[in-house]
Amino acid sequence: MFGYIQPDAPYLFKKDETLYKALYCGLCKSIGSGCGQCARSALTYDMAFMSALIHNIRREDVNIKRARCFLHILKRRPMAAVDEVTVMLGCINTALAYYKLCDDKADGDGKGVFRHLYKKGLKRALKRHKEAVEIISSQMLAQSEVEKAQCAIIEMAAEPTAVMMRNLSVYALGDYSTKETEALFYDIGKWVYLIDALDDYDKDVKKRRYNVLYNAFGAESKAQAVAENIDELTFLFDSLFADMRTRLSKINFAFNRDLTDNIILRGIPLKTRAILNVQCKKCKNNNNGEIYEQEKS
Repeated sequence: MFGYIQPDAPYLFKKDETLYKALYCGLCKSIGSGCGQCARSALTYDMAFMSALIHNIRREDVNIKRARCFLHILKRRPMAAVDEVTVMLGCINTALAYYKLCDDKADGDGKGVFRHLYKKGLKRALKRHKEAVEIISSQMLAQSEVEKAQCAIIEMAAEPTAVMMRNLSVYALGDYSTKETEALFYDIGKWVYLIDALDDYDKDVKKRRYNVLYNAFGAESKAQAVAENIDELTFLFDSLFADMRTRLSKINFAFNRDLTDNIILRGIPLKTRAILNVQCKKCKNNNNGEIYEQEKS
């Protein structure tokens, strides 16, 4: 993942903040035990969110205890115990990191050299969760083919990443997978791809790398692209938020859903607004999660 999936911190209950951090620490431990110590460096809070969501839908409670880790030796902190879900997510995180860096290497990004850090972890992930790794590798290849073709259709360019997240959800949830969970994960995958493209717009233009939003809009900077296409971008993201809300409302959760609701309904729209950086006199996030302009400057 890319690190974009975050909560709206001021509206996060203390209990949920504790759970969020405990899930993150637990995943770090799980990656170490499942894929090796080097693979731990790729962990992001995106996976802590995924852990909360998947544990809840699968009706598997999280066992939290106070423990130490090598980065925090002196003080015990809440940490989720290693379990089947966290080991699986650790394998998925390692595979995502490896193939993302392979893609960076193909794009001429210097970060691609670090993919070697995750080779051993990828081998371990293949032994434990081969099907999940194959889902990632096949859809990353499909994503690469779309980008090589210089696709200028936004929906088409985002499709491989969206399908990858949908298929991973089916694998991770097993018998608890439904059409609603599939659609929610599809939307999340699509959002991640598009928000990454928007965030990297200026860098991609400068380095002459593929960016579907540049191909679609042709603007030489993100600021220009947003200014000239704000209605289309707002509609694109608001449609995703609306579908996420609808799907989320139809999913049965076994435990408290405050954390995941905060991230999906508030955190994702908030992150979108921050990256869009809409220049208007009044721009806010309404009660339904949409981003919109009250008055255009």
